[in-house]
Amino acid sequence: MLKKKTPLVLHQVSNFASGLGNSILMITIPWLILQETRSPAFAGLVAAISAIPGLIISPIGGWLVDHVGRRAVSVCADLLSSLAVFAFPIVALTYGLSSFSILLIAVVGAIFDPAGYTARKTLLADVAKASEIELDRLNGIHDGFMGISWILGPAVGAGLISTVGAINSFWVAGGLFIFAAITIAFLRVGNLGKEARDLAEKMGEKSDRSLRVGFQVLWRDKLLRTLTIAILVIAAVYLPTETLVLPAYFEEQDNPAGLGIVISALAAGSTIGSFGYGWISARMSRKNLVRATLIGTAVSIVPMALLPPLPLFLLAAFLLGLSWGPFNPLETSLIQQRVPADQQGRVFGVQTAVFYAAPPLGMVLAGLSVESFGVSTTYIVLAAILSVTAILALLTKSLRSNF
Repeated sequence: MLKKKTPLVLHQVSNFASGLGNSILMITIPWLILQETRSPAFAGLVAAISAIPGLIISPIGGWLVDHVGRRAVSVCADLLSSLAVFAFPIVALTYGLSSFSILLIAVVGAIFDPAGYTARKTLLADVAKASEIELDRLNGIHDGFMGISWILGPAVGAGLISTVGAINSFWVAGGLFIFAAITIAFLRVGNLGKEARDLAEKMGEKSDRSLRVGFQVLWRDKLLRTLTIAILVIAAVYLPTETLVLPAYFEEQDNPAGLGIVISALAAGSTIGSFGYGWISARMSRKNLVRATLIGTAVSIVPMALLPPLPLFLLAAFLLGLSWGPFNPLETSLIQQRVPADQQGRVFGVQTAVFYAAPPLGMVLAGLSVESFGVSTTYIVLAAILSVTAILALLTKSLRSNF
């Protein structure tokens, strides 16, 4: 029994380590930028430009996952991510950091992580089969452990900033990426995508190995297309609040601990929702589950935008995370159910690209807005956009009829 669960343990340890490294960076990179430049607009510009590689590279990463191998791509992506992260303290110690060097390192580092994220997600079906666990349950576990890493990461990042300084925290984050790569290197599972492709070729069917497959599948499937568009808009609004608006607010107050616990509250709610997905999906239709996540998101972000006292801030952040938590494993399950195994890497790759597509503009505008109108006004506008998007998504025909 224990041996059967080894693939699950290795996969989730790698998932957790990589997620923890990323969540530490989510605190330390904007903090370092604000510390060096005192410019929220430049912090937004760095976040925006560093998102562009993910938009371009993610579909290619998905193609590599389908054709080179899921495990190999995951290992290489984490190792390369570690090198990029180590570049921050190395450059700081040797030459000193400038605005250009910060921007350059952030952009180069952003090239690798999307491929690793896609690879680990595509591995879920292989791990579920090897570990003899229900796939829906594993999807929830996967996002749940990712959520735990996002709970701990901001607090760890804030603690590192307070104790050893922002620049030294990058050694810890880079080490976590190396550990994630080593762990996944020991993973021994099959490859359902390769098996499906080999079977098709054996039966005389031609497998479409082109990059465009991921785009075609998402566009032709009305349900997946609608969910992808919703993610595009919500990501454009939601990410600037975490990566720019909240850091700017708490940096003004010189309160890195406050920033850490608020983002951790978001992650805590999301983690509970993710871990509970398997239980919820057995008791609630997918249609109602989508409705619940969208309504909860629209309602809970409003009090956060008012920048209330910290206890109320924490409660609203937790409820926002709880509302959104089941959505990611639900969407993963839908892709696994509706997309052939040998095409899932490319589909997940395109979805990851979509996740990177809209935030750059949102981050630039949010940074300019914070400098011109302040944190409060910016947050209220972002919250209004997110709430309206959630309500409009509830009214679409495809979400009512394609489950």
